Amino acid sequence: MPLSEPGYSECPHKKFHPLFANAHLATIAGNFWPRALDASRFPVIEQYYAPEPGVTVKVLEHQPPGRPRGQIVFVHGLEGSADAGYIRSMAQVALERGFGVHRANLRSCGGTEELSETLYHSGLTSDTRFILEAIHARQLGPIFLVGFSLGGNVVLKLAGELGQTKLLAAACGVSVPLDLAECARTLGRPANLLYSRRFLSRLKARVVRKALTSPLYSDAGVGSVKSIWEFDDRFTGPIFGFGNAENYYHTQSSAAFLDSIRIPTLVVQAIDDPLIPFSVYDHPAFRTNPWLELLAVPRGGHLGFISRRPPRFWLDDVVLHWLCLRA
Repeated sequence: MPLSEPGYSECPHKKFHPLFANAHLATIAGNFWPRALDASRFPVIEQYYAPEPGVTVKVLEHQPPGRPRGQIVFVHGLEGSADAGYIRSMAQVALERGFGVHRANLRSCGGTEELSETLYHSGLTSDTRFILEAIHARQLGPIFLVGFSLGGNVVLKLAGELGQTKLLAAACGVSVPLDLAECARTLGRPANLLYSRRFLSRLKARVVRKALTSPLYSDAGVGSVKSIWEFDDRFTGPIFGFGNAENYYHTQSSAAFLDSIRIPTLVVQAIDDPLIPFSVYDHPAFRTNPWLELLAVPRGGHLGFISRRPPRFWLDDVVLHWLCLRA
């Protein structure tokens, strides 16, 4: 069910008035803009989950006073963590509206490299599913899943894998790289050099550190890697059994799972996203799958939905309003 701003009338603040017209400025501002999460009002509970031998992931949980209206699990993006600004601000709004919050760190992220033998990847859904199942067993109300960028790919892929399920009430993906190969090629363009260098340097540093503790990793040749595609071809693909980057991207892209989604799912995307060509959203599932809703706005960059009008964090208000209607 494709939607645009004029057609998305559920939310009173659905129309986005971007503070930045330039997509790169919007992206950078969205990353660095200060965001508050009141841990004194909503204390942090550190939870550790062991989805498989040799793997432990850390989740930061907060609960509102009284009986929660539901639980929201947040999944961050590439080289992010549970403390990413976009998660902190949305978690604050969620808690204020009565939801329990679970800020998940992907495998080895958020200072947890020593807890797992392997790193994460763009389609690794087993850890998130294990977290959902553990929360579901606690009977804390309906569970919702929200992912950002790479985390959005994890969320949509998992929703497709689950199909019709009682585990999730609804899901949401923001700035999702539906086609990993196309997005890797886009990231490699000269205009995106700032982002690719930042991501690549952090990924390479992770491999160097992991090589000191895990026999699965070797830092041989890591210094010569010049692109995300090459990194995935040399490390991610072989280590996780995909063989190479091309097969990794082909099998782990959430685009292949959109048709199988059978729970209410919202996807929020800026048309001017510099890291994700909007052409990947010309997917038939958005026209044929009634469980899918696409909210596409002209501007916003990559996770850069900073508004010049209140509320400043437009994305938080839109997503929480949509989730409240489904709680």
